[in-house]
Formats: sequence, C-alpha cells, structure tokens
Amino acid sequence: MPSSRNDIVAGARCRFLSTAARRLARVMLAALALPFALASAQEATTRRPVPEAVSAALRNAAIPPAASSIVVLPLADGVTIEANASQPMNPASTMKLVTTYAALDLLGPAHTWRTEAFVTGALRRDVLEGDLVIRGGGDPSLVIESLWLMVQRIRGYGIREIRGDLVLDRSAFEPVGHDPAEFDGERLRPYNAGPDALLLNFKAVSLGFVPDPQTRSARIVAIPPLAGIRLPAAVRGADGPCVDWRAKLQADFSDPTAPLFRGAYPLSCGEQSWHLSLLDHGRYFAAAFSSLWSGAGGAWSGRLREAAVPADARRVAVHESAPLAEVIRDVNKFSNNVMARQIYLTLGTDGGRQAASSARAEAAIRTWLDDRGLAMPELVLDNGAGLSRVERLSAASLARLLRHAFASPLMPELMSSLPLAGADGTMRKRNGAAGSAHIKTGLLAEVRAVAGYVHAASGRRYVVVAIINHANARSGQAAHDALLQWVYDNG
Repeated sequence: MPSSRNDIVAGARCRFLSTAARRLARVMLAALALPFALASAQEATTRRPVPEAVSAALRNAAIPPAASSIVVLPLADGVTIEANASQPMNPASTMKLVTTYAALDLLGPAHTWRTEAFVTGALRRDVLEGDLVIRGGGDPSLVIESLWLMVQRIRGYGIREIRGDLVLDRSAFEPVGHDPAEFDGERLRPYNAGPDALLLNFKAVSLGFVPDPQTRSARIVAIPPLAGIRLPAAVRGADGPCVDWRAKLQADFSDPTAPLFRGAYPLSCGEQSWHLSLLDHGRYFAAAFSSLWSGAGGAWSGRLREAAVPADARRVAVHESAPLAEVIRDVNKFSNNVMARQIYLTLGTDGGRQAASSARAEAAIRTWLDDRGLAMPELVLDNGAGLSRVERLSAASLARLLRHAFASPLMPELMSSLPLAGADGTMRKRNGAAGSAHIKTGLLAEVRAVAGYVHAASGRRYVVVAIINHANARSGQAAHDALLQWVYDNG
C-alpha cells in the first residue's frame, strides 16, 4: 500500500537527522584529528638552520651571512632551510629560469621560429631581375648550417644570379639600442651580442690558430668564412710558455674587416680558437650569405639594404627552427645569454601583431606570474637573461616558481634543460650532489647563484636556490656545492 503523507514526512525527517548526524560526526572527528594532522605535518617538514658545512665554506670565502640567501624547499615532506629568503638579489643567469618557464607555458614547448626567403621581379632562366628578401622571425638558434640549407633551397628554386639587392627584413623586433661594451667593456665577446630578428650564428666568428713548426708560424682559419673579411694567412710563431696567448698576439680590430696581429703566437699552445663578434647584425648576415651563395655557385651584384617584405613578393624558401623545448636546453645548460634574450623578446610580440619589445616582454611575464599565483613584488627585469647589473629576484620567489614548475605538465621539458651536476653544461665539473641534481648556475662579477632540483638519497625531491651577492662571490662555489651535497645526503 502507498505510504501516508505523515509517513513520508517522518521518513524524510529521519533521513535528514541521520545525514546531519553523520556530518556532525565527521566534523567532530576532523576536529579531534586536527592536532594530530598538524603534528604529522610538522614532523613531515622540519625547519633546519643553514648547515655548518655551508656556513664554514662561506666564512672561508669571507662572505658574510647577510650576503647569501638560501632556500631549500621539499616538494613533499622533508627538511626546509631559509636564510634571507625574501631579500631581493641579483640572480645572474638563474633569471633564465623565469624566462624559459614562462616561454614554455605561454608559447608552448612545440613553438618554432621561421626565417623566410622571398623574391621580387622576374626570374629569367636562372637570373633573378629583382631582389632577394630575407625575413627574420627572431630564431634564437639560427646557425650557419641553417643558412646553408636555405641557400641550397633558393638555388634549387632555379636562381643562380641575383641582379637586385639583398634585402633584410628585421622588423619582427623593435630596434634595440645595444652597446656590446656597456656590460663589462668586452665589446668583441659573442656573449655580449644583442638580440636581433635576424640573429645568425650568435654573430660570432671563430679564429683558429694552427701552429706550423716548419714555418714557425701559426695559420689562421676563420669559421665561418665571411665575405669581405681580410685576414692574414698566418701570424709568426714564438717560443715560450702558453700564457695569455691572446695578449701576445697584439691584435688590432679597429677595422673589423681587416684584423691585424702585430705580435706572435706561442707555438707551445697547440691549436687554439678565439671567438669574436666583429660585425653588426646586418653586415654579418650579408657577409655569411654572400660567402655561402658564391660557394654554391651563385652570383650577386646588388647591394645590402633593409626593408619590409613587399606585398607582391614570392616566398621561395623557409627555415623552421627546432622546437622551444629543444632550444631551451642550449639556453639553460650552457647559459646562452643572447638566445635567452631572443626568447624573452619573443614573449613581447603580442601574438605577432606588432614588433617585439622589452617593455611588452616584461608586461607579458608579469601578467603570467600574476595569473599563476606567482607574483614577485621585488622582481626587476632587464633582459630576461641575467646578464645585467639591475635585475633582481628573491630566492623565495625563484623557489616558488620552481615548485610550481615541478607540479606542471611542463616539468620534464624544463628539468631536462637544466645542467646535470657532474655530467654536462655549466655543472659538468661540479661535484655537489653529482648525478642527482639538475641545477641552473649564475655567475657575474660579485654574483654567484645556483637554482634547481636535487633528488636526495632518501628518494625525496627538493627545490634548492642559493644566491650570493658580494665582492667575494666567485669564491662561493664551495659553499653552494656543500649545500647541494648536504641536501642529497640529509634531505
């Protein structure tokens, strides 16, 4: 028989009371369990002082505790260490972690850059009556081999002679006012090269010195060959120890197209290489292209100029870079500054709708940090590479970013880009937690830093960040190695 209305109401009331009782019981059990949960959490994460081995190494280097910031952060349970964690510090190249993680998240690990070749005018048989236009997309990894492939594709299109101009379209990046000598006075060092939409080979030429005992000289070999650069075939050799051989060459680069060597090369040095950045971006690209083009049997009789790709131009070749996930391995493992700056500017392209700028790149990173709950009030960005006297970041903020990255689907890409202690990259010769730590390094005058992950002997994983800002920072490597080893042994 159907239940009466009173029976239905009574049954509903009983069920409500039963449900309410169960909820009350759960709340009471949770309240009773809370002290035990807190005690368990306190046991799971134990705060420790800076290990004595680390403090002793800092004392030996005459680095005061106030000049060093340290964060050891367990990714699950384990020990926690904090010292001056919130203090803004110059992070040197560990700033690349911010740039590369932001790029992985905002651009995607499969992001690529394109360098394209276009032609204008008529092609009659194998003669192009118009211009060859090369448009750069800001590729951080465009090297001479990549340009060689483009040259072969253009030749394969049927072009042998270019009677127009070589036109470079570098409009993907806003012009960057860059003084290569501003940072440390070393204007010829390739690491001081500025970013560019048509960055090629990091704008570097490697001069190889090969001793010839019979002629008591050293032959000079330039890689890559650059059209218009007039190098002496050899420099005279000298006896004596191999000490400061670059200075002994008495090189004169006042005319970058005709370097002079007024000194001598110590023959005891064997083969050596001198990596230099002699030309600006446009002249370097044109010199490399001209050399490769003539080597491929081509001819070019026009001039070099800069302009945007005309609307009626026809594309004849394209080079697509390796994906971002591969590119950042070179950036982080070998701390490549100019590649990092290329990626940083790419973040400021606004989806390709306008030319990239440092201001837009900084805005993009700050917005991304805020959106991910990683706001860094103390953050000062300059170029995103860490080759800067003004960039600032706290160890605590960098540790939070690394913890966030570890929980992200992008963790494998970021971690695999970091040098493995004792194995490769800038950590190849380091012995702290060798084989068990993926660590980005940073080194400038008065700055030394490490940041990354340690897989401890216990099986636990830790974020470790340590930064020194002091005149004796270069002597702080032992302290950082001791910290990594302590985390591995005791974490």
